[in-house]
Amino acid sequence: MSAIQRTILEKKAALAETISAPLGSLAERAAAVWPDADAIDRTLLDGMPTIPSCHLLYAWGLDGIELSSMVRPSGPDTSWRGRDLSQRPYLKNHLPFKGIMLSSVYGSIYTNRQCITALQAVTRGETANAPSMARGPRLDPAGDTLLGFIAADFALDDLLRDSKISSAETRWTQYRGDPAVRGTVFMQTRTTSLLDQHIDTVHDSFYQLMTEHGVFHCKIHYSSGRCSLWLYDDPYSYRIHNVDEIINPDICLAYPVHVYPAKARVRPEQIRKVLDEFKQLRFADDTLYLRSSSINIMNATVGLTFSCDGSHYMSVEEFLEKDLAFWLGVRKTGT
Repeated sequence: MSAIQRTILEKKAALAETISAPLGSLAERAAAVWPDADAIDRTLLDGMPTIPSCHLLYAWGLDGIELSSMVRPSGPDTSWRGRDLSQRPYLKNHLPFKGIMLSSVYGSIYTNRQCITALQAVTRGETANAPSMARGPRLDPAGDTLLGFIAADFALDDLLRDSKISSAETRWTQYRGDPAVRGTVFMQTRTTSLLDQHIDTVHDSFYQLMTEHGVFHCKIHYSSGRCSLWLYDDPYSYRIHNVDEIINPDICLAYPVHVYPAKARVRPEQIRKVLDEFKQLRFADDTLYLRSSSINIMNATVGLTFSCDGSHYMSVEEFLEKDLAFWLGVRKTGT
């Protein structure tokens, strides 16, 4: 499981744990007045303060038709009663017989906000008193009658207001490229580019820019002869340079001197080693060769894209542990 998948599951689990008890209690109170729409509205409005971050509550039957109003903190909106909700994104999943189920993130057509919906099953223990439904009453494994569902909407901007971003993952990840490119890779030959002719000067310039002028991320496109860079003091913009600009020794005048970032996870001497490895991979083979590369000193990640259009991302440490023979072996498989 990737780091981003773990983060998503953790956030959903935390939400489910927070709302499970109050939403379950609300469903019990709603079951007692089901299917009286006005009584359900009052029950949902009274229960809304017990469900943290919830901005909308509504109830619907087994036929997918909204039974209640759209209940907001300001009061019920009766205009949506009787609306068919069967095509809503969360109804594409298996619905819960008991407890809650969380939807994926989707855009609400009612609020025009990104949100997550928690579905809470509404059940009644005395099956003989269960009202008739369009689809007929359904029994859960314990014998209770499933009456319908309460939906609680949570807007993402409310849920994530105090959330912190998770750390970026730097494990080795490989992506296969365009099959059309991979299929013709052995019909092509590397053409010496202008950047290839000045590769040492280009690498020297980037070493100086990264160690003394606040560049924390750079990407070098060897075949097309362009370079892009991101600055520590201006991370929301990036600069693009052609070969003539990057090999000009005066380029350093365009970028203020900057102390090497204390938060950098890559040592200056490692930058030099990475650039040297880039050169080796660029010229190692005339058919399977490095087309573009990148290095980020803040998250210690290296990116590589080869002529077969396959890409690799890994930590600087892992990249420097691998020798040329490793990459030649991998690239001969077409990956």
